[in-house]
Amino acid sequence: MRRSGSSRFFDFAQWLARNATEWCVTILMLLFGTTTIVQAFVVPSGSMEATLWTGDHLFVDKLAYAPAGPVSGRLLPYLKRAIGVPGDRIRIVNKRLWLNGKPMDEPYTQHVTSYTDSYRDYFPSTPNFDLPQRARDMLERHTRDGELVVPPGNYFALGDNRDNSADSRYWGFVPRENIVGKPLIVWWSYDAPGERLADGNIRLDHLADLARNFFTKTRWERTLGLIRSHRID
Repeated sequence: MRRSGSSRFFDFAQWLARNATEWCVTILMLLFGTTTIVQAFVVPSGSMEATLWTGDHLFVDKLAYAPAGPVSGRLLPYLKRAIGVPGDRIRIVNKRLWLNGKPMDEPYTQHVTSYTDSYRDYFPSTPNFDLPQRARDMLERHTRDGELVVPPGNYFALGDNRDNSADSRYWGFVPRENIVGKPLIVWWSYDAPGERLADGNIRLDHLADLARNFFTKTRWERTLGLIRSHRID
């Protein structure tokens, strides 16, 4: 016996309602995960090379360090390594980091200049250019016996590309509430200039470049690469 058109429509409506519910649950779980547990970001500069490259797209664990409350946007403007926590004493001597009176082994860093800078590589010291007020306050108020002492509620951050990084040496301490999370994995890496990524918006020239060069400019060897932390003490 052939089924009527109304019967088939009723079955389709039931199927649509059942699957729509599953889709809604899946979408809600995805939205919850990407706003409260992990979030996608893109690296807009080379200050963390050779650990993270410009154009690396990351998933960040927001539960590790992030304060309560939503965090919006897909750009992580200042991706740095937390070097000093409250109470730590920091200085840099001839490009080498000293933490609490001990020289640190930092295999994740790179130095791209053969010369030394009187401020960058011997820190804290007298700045050889004009610094923003936050950085000047940091040096004036928190330098003790040639070392920088990290105050409560703040962190000191440095880029792994140590000779070419705008970091706490130049803009001061990082307040606890400004820390978004901990990078977990590079889920995709694309060779694109930093200016295309700096504002977090997808530009037309970037879309055109993706259409032409997706396969050749994707850094396949970095895909799904885990980002490992390094303990220093």
